[in-house]
Amino acid sequence: MKIRVVSSKEEIKTLSENEEIVHLAFRPSNTDIFELVKKCPSVKALHIPSSYKKTISKSAKMYLEMQDINLLEGDVWGHRKDINEYSEVSQGVYDRIKEYRDEGLSEEEINEKMVRETRLSPDFIEFLMKQ
Repeated sequence: MKIRVVSSKEEIKTLSENEEIVHLAFRPSNTDIFELVKKCPSVKALHIPSSYKKTISKSAKMYLEMQDINLLEGDVWGHRKDINEYSEVSQGVYDRIKEYRDEGLSEEEINEKMVRETRLSPDFIEFLMKQ
């Protein structure tokens, strides 16, 4: 799964309408969020650093909820935007989730193990498990 990394408000205009997950590496305003959703109608999730997630307004959160868009917290560790505008969740993450499911672990246990193994946030792992 590819995650489009957006570093500034100006980059929202350059997004493809087919983007499904967007990581915002800046503190978005309500206007930025509305513009992004309008530009990318098929977006499933916005991924933002935890410090920024705390500052998202209730109205923006409600809007995202009404649009059935997940607001996920986390960072894109070790990603270099100058090399690639996308960060990618490797197939190995999905394979590991499947292995744990085959072992009969609960969703909560899988989430805990995957957070430790991947350094991805719990809500992002939960999102991936639903996909």
